[in-house]
Amino acid sequence: MLDIQSLSVAYNQRDVLKGITLSISAGEILAIIGPNGVGKSTLIRAISGVHPVSSGSVRIDGQELIHLTPIQRARYMAVVPQARELPGAYTVYQTVLLGRTPYLNWLGHPGKTDRNQVFHALELTQITKLAERRIGELSGGEQQRVLLARALAQDAPILLLDEPTTHLDLEHQSSFLNLVNELILEKKLAVLMALHDLNLAAHYANRVALLLKGHLHAMGSPSEVLTPANLSTAYNVPVKVIPHPDYGSPLIIPDGRDRMPVYH
Repeated sequence: MLDIQSLSVAYNQRDVLKGITLSISAGEILAIIGPNGVGKSTLIRAISGVHPVSSGSVRIDGQELIHLTPIQRARYMAVVPQARELPGAYTVYQTVLLGRTPYLNWLGHPGKTDRNQVFHALELTQITKLAERRIGELSGGEQQRVLLARALAQDAPILLLDEPTTHLDLEHQSSFLNLVNELILEKKLAVLMALHDLNLAAHYANRVALLLKGHLHAMGSPSEVLTPANLSTAYNVPVKVIPHPDYGSPLIIPDGRDRMPVYH
């Protein structure tokens, strides 16, 4: 559904991403991991069309991204950004309705289908009871669900999430990603998700792509990519990887005992 071939991106004539090739299918989560500043957010922005690419291609169902209008692109891809920049005075309903912008008539008025999609997105994200609340009154976890609902209201088959669990506590991280997982199964979405937490990537992703120095260093199942050799190379710290006692997925533990001070 989403196919990226030899994608390169530059900032101020400096290559940030070089020759990235990957694809995502319906019903799948591909997690992008890597050290800070490696280009995870840049990749999301390039795929969504916000940042121009230097070379390579992004295809959606065989169509080149650069040949799609912004409205066509928005009907294919929805984005949950890293930073929350939601209008505090808007209600939750008004904010989620913004996701219907690619479908509004020439007068910009929502129709019955648009309203139904908004209420369906509110139900899916379990925030219907917040519909009339102002964004500025919500917690971080609630605002993150609003962003997801806005993306779902677009009714796009591809979902791009840029560090969606940043600034969320453990409970809200788990709740949010469990919800995303349920929606993928229900709606057969293709999801590309940049994640900072390696254990979240191990638990929720079908495949993992490790970026290092602008290149795709490794890609495969969590157990294939999240190895001590790959992670120690990428993050420059020793790590241990053991099977999770309940799920069997890789469990990453920093191994810094040899660096700890000895107290007498």
